[in-house]
Amino acid sequence: MSISVFQDPLLKGLFGDPLVADAFDAERTIQRYNQVEIALTRGAEAVGLVPTAAADAIAQMLDGFVPDMADLAAGTVRDGIPLPRYAAQIKAAAGDNARYVHLGSTSQDIMDTALALTLMEINNAFDQRLVEILAKLSALAQAHGQRSMMGRTRMQAALSITVADRLREWSLPLERQRERLVRLRPRIELVQFGGPVGTRRGWNGHGNEIATHMAGSLGLSDPGAAWHTARDGLGVYVGWLTQISAALGKIGEDVFLMAQQGIGEIRLAGGGSSSAMAHKKNPIDGELLVTLARFNAAQLGGFAQSLMHEQERSGVSWALEWMILPQMCAATGASLLTGLRLLSAIEQMGAPEGTALDGAT
Repeated sequence: MSISVFQDPLLKGLFGDPLVADAFDAERTIQRYNQVEIALTRGAEAVGLVPTAAADAIAQMLDGFVPDMADLAAGTVRDGIPLPRYAAQIKAAAGDNARYVHLGSTSQDIMDTALALTLMEINNAFDQRLVEILAKLSALAQAHGQRSMMGRTRMQAALSITVADRLREWSLPLERQRERLVRLRPRIELVQFGGPVGTRRGWNGHGNEIATHMAGSLGLSDPGAAWHTARDGLGVYVGWLTQISAALGKIGEDVFLMAQQGIGEIRLAGGGSSSAMAHKKNPIDGELLVTLARFNAAQLGGFAQSLMHEQERSGVSWALEWMILPQMCAATGASLLTGLRLLSAIEQMGAPEGTALDGAT
């Protein structure tokens, strides 16, 4: 077993999300560094700090720049981050225009803006998956909503409900979280620009103008100040990831309880096999949704520890954020994919034919 189940050769098909893995891939991250550096150069050009000819040459160089990854890895061990060696490499590649490269910026400006671009890609995918899940739930309500089933409180039979009642409990939290994502995205898809101590001073007084120009060219928002140590937006975001996983985990838990032998309130296509008991069809996807929800809930407390960034820059909390955030995104992405797969496998919902639903027992 690998250190991470999200990338283990045997387990990543169960736990992983190829889109999230690709979005956080090292080569894609370097491409985003290049993209941010181009935006910085063009922003500095727009305020007259970089000649157009130099800006054109730098942008052309960065557009296809591929760094020496071994050098970046060695530099990261020494510097704690890959950007110092990356900046040195692009300056070397720029030749006579080196003085205009990475102009007045700090490592965190580039890395956090690249993260914002990563999250923008992931959020686009997550939003689309939520749309698809809600459509699946609506279709199930149309097909099976009027059927009866036993409502259960504290896992005991209570009173008869309809399938539509159960589906409504599944849909409403996801509808609310999709609306919440729309409001949340401007708080996390942000350009990071502050310079060495986050003040935006320097650049001959043009720091805010450069940041605004960068944001526009990258499709991000400009918060008006650096957020080097103000990570509250990301704190709200990981809470949202946890809420999505929890809402889908509730669906998974309900499904595997409904599928229990002797209850049979749901019929699923497929199912996991047992190496010892051929008669079993295990509700793997339902179980997985609960596991992923519990994983994200466990990570939430760890991420809260990363929100405290001391003074103007942290080498401790920032690194902890790198360890936790990608895994929470991967778990949420896997939850959405698994939820879609599980809902697509539902062939019938409701009590078995001939079952009497006459109230509490």
